[in-house]
Amino acid sequence: MESTSMRDRPDDMPKVELLPGVDDAHPVHPVTMSEWLAALPHPSATFSFENNILSVVAINSSFRRYFDPTMDEAVKPAHAAEWRNRIVQYVQSARDSESFELRRDGVLGPEYFHCTLGRLPELEGRPNLFLFTALDRTSDRAIEKNLRRELLSDGLTALPNRTGFGEEIDDRLRNTPWPDNAQFGIIAIDLSRFSRVNESLGPMAGDELLITVAKRLKSSLRQGDVLARIGGNDFAVFARLNNGLSDALHIVQRIRDALSYPIRLSDLQIRVDCAIGCALSLSLSEDPDDVVRKAQAAVKIAKRSGKVEIYRNGVLKEAQRRFSVESRLRDALAQGGLTLAFQPLIHLQTGEITGFEALARWNDDELGDVSPTEFIAVAEESGLITPLGRWAAYEAAQALSRWDAKFGQPLPVGVNVNLSPIQMARDDVASMFEEALRYSGISGNRLTAELTESAIVADPEKAKKLLFALKDLHMPIAMDDFGTGYSNLASLHSLPIDILKIDRSFVSSMLEDRDKEIMVRTILSLAESLGLHVTAEGIETQQLAHALQNLGCWQGQGYYFARPMAEADAFDYWRARWNFETV
Repeated sequence: MESTSMRDRPDDMPKVELLPGVDDAHPVHPVTMSEWLAALPHPSATFSFENNILSVVAINSSFRRYFDPTMDEAVKPAHAAEWRNRIVQYVQSARDSESFELRRDGVLGPEYFHCTLGRLPELEGRPNLFLFTALDRTSDRAIEKNLRRELLSDGLTALPNRTGFGEEIDDRLRNTPWPDNAQFGIIAIDLSRFSRVNESLGPMAGDELLITVAKRLKSSLRQGDVLARIGGNDFAVFARLNNGLSDALHIVQRIRDALSYPIRLSDLQIRVDCAIGCALSLSLSEDPDDVVRKAQAAVKIAKRSGKVEIYRNGVLKEAQRRFSVESRLRDALAQGGLTLAFQPLIHLQTGEITGFEALARWNDDELGDVSPTEFIAVAEESGLITPLGRWAAYEAAQALSRWDAKFGQPLPVGVNVNLSPIQMARDDVASMFEEALRYSGISGNRLTAELTESAIVADPEKAKKLLFALKDLHMPIAMDDFGTGYSNLASLHSLPIDILKIDRSFVSSMLEDRDKEIMVRTILSLAESLGLHVTAEGIETQQLAHALQNLGCWQGQGYYFARPMAEADAFDYWRARWNFETV
């Protein structure tokens, strides 16, 4: 259709003018009620109600097609009585208008109508008339249903998502008969090593793996159980439990059996490992969301233990505590809320301070003093260990730089910085230390990297490349907690390690435990043959310090010498012992 611009509009356009009144706007047209209704495209009708009898006055063809009032009472569908009853209720009320939704069974499925009722002007000597209209909303409801299905389901596996899972549970609890002694359980399933599949084979292979796992899980469940995908690689099962924990464990075994044989992806066969946690409701009235959270708390423990975990009282509080610690730690890292404490390293033969070990400390306004054991574990689990490790390295190097400036020349001490195995796997550690040294202006031989045996065992080749990169920066390397891991002589000989730190579990009780003393002697002998220095941790008495001194141990640290202290106190401590002090 061609458009006409305002400039080209013809002069003989009809004049449009609104009349001032409403009642007398147009002359009365001799149009019947039926003719008025026939002009409406949707089902419409007028009714009268007199002597408690509802009568049809006029209808249009659309109304006849959907709401035939002449149909025999014996074959009328259920909706026929519903709209009649709604009209009678409205007529008997004092309301001017009313609307309601009506559902009827059509040839292609359910049909939905938005119905309205209104009173027509009263005519003297005639019964009151009422206008009924019905707008077909079937297509709208179908669109709403499809959108709702998309919102409540996972697009990849077609399983319910987290929101849909909650609605499925509510529906089962409301509309399914339950025995008096019945309860329900939630089984949470976390696919282990799923991220490696994505990284190695690509996201398409990861999607294929999830689809296959979903099919296997569904095939292992009983009728009435609900399977959902509630996260990236997290699934959950809602199960009715007539026999409590035994039913739940039976389902768990079926799940493990279903995932026990490998899945073929491309030309590879991949074994799917999973962590499973269970939570059982105390009663059918318990909030399902709470039970889901309990199951997820249990599965987190299962990821660490490698076993099926059943939720215990207090586990959810522990999970909530970890969440609070993670949230507050994230803020603390962003806002400079952590500090470094420094514990002296003492030369056992001369009593001189050879350096300090830098240890992260955190006092939070809401949580108070948080143990390093707690917040470092949370940092490793949440991925915050990378920024935490970088902060510690930069801050330790800057502390040395500040001490040098205060003393007027470089101090003859260094600082040891701990490396997490997870940080080594995820971060460019060599680049981190190079930046820390460059920004602070100190030499590499004053910053010692401490790593554990487990960090080397996890990926020996990657660890070897990292250690040689650190040696290029002239940094000493210490193996922490030596004796508790799985290192062998070949790895010690091939890696550029300078210091072995004997774990405190051997040192602290070596005077009372003959086996521990033999272990300490063996490590000292091994280090001597390999040309390595040895540091003993956990020295808490003078007797223990003298025993290690007599065994020829190079260096020690522990509460006997000093507890970890603030940066300024550490400098004063070094200055007070600078010249000499015997052990």
